[in-house]
Amino acid sequence: MHEMQLTDINVIKKLLGKENFQFSKSLGQNFLINPSIAPRIAELGNASPEYGIIEIGAGIGVLTHELAKRAAKVVTIEIDKKLIPILDRTLAAHDNVKVINGDVMKIDLRELIAEEFKGMRVAVCANLPYYITSPIIMKLLEDELPIDSITVMVQKEAAMRLTAELGTREVGAITVAVRYYSEPKLLFNVSKGSFIPAPKVDSSVIRLDIHNSIGEELENGYENIDRDIFFRVVKASFAQRRKTLLNSLSSGLAMDKTDIRNILDRAGVRENSRAEQLTMEEFKQIAKQIQM
Repeated sequence: MHEMQLTDINVIKKLLGKENFQFSKSLGQNFLINPSIAPRIAELGNASPEYGIIEIGAGIGVLTHELAKRAAKVVTIEIDKKLIPILDRTLAAHDNVKVINGDVMKIDLRELIAEEFKGMRVAVCANLPYYITSPIIMKLLEDELPIDSITVMVQKEAAMRLTAELGTREVGAITVAVRYYSEPKLLFNVSKGSFIPAPKVDSSVIRLDIHNSIGEELENGYENIDRDIFFRVVKASFAQRRKTLLNSLSSGLAMDKTDIRNILDRAGVRENSRAEQLTMEEFKQIAKQIQM
């Protein structure tokens, strides 16, 4: 069977024209037209015979097609119901793909994994809409799903923040959260001309390798740290970036400055530090001292 060239602009226009499809700005739709990108994401994103893959945002199926060629099974979640008939056509050659019309933020992914991927290792691969990148990544991490990795294409600026080394200027609260749950890697950059319609900015593909075994957790030293307290500390630290840690923690945690000063002292952290200067160990120590 002749393979549909899903990155060919004429093929895309013809496909979309048949269904009177209009790109949705609110859903952040940009479809890949650079044929080398989706195969690389699939290769680097754990799409292989022992894996089941969850894809978020199928579009017209460019990445889905590459994932299905390599993985045991692909479940792709697409929010735009106007794309479903198009996907029925573009993915017709694959009997290992299931398309779900729904919103990933409202789907019980743990249940989906249990039902769809019995006996398989699981990974997530997606070309994420820019407007909802952080909420989706945080949902995937916080739900502590039985997945090995999350490989996503995001806005380049977001990629820099998500993969930044702690102690550097790009760091934000989400950087710390990502490193709490995973080991992030920047894989490669993708120019804005690789899409239709072209977005205003370049993109990057990143992979988060999840810390999911107890052994790894112990190694990372989280075994006796209250997660809620840890994340409250992180959030408060970054809420007012220009303030010193003493001031931002005092206002963010609604605690007396003298108490915060003592906590920082016991944690071995300078009170006039800024949030982006802290190491993971220092955030953990502060949380530990608050707990005590």
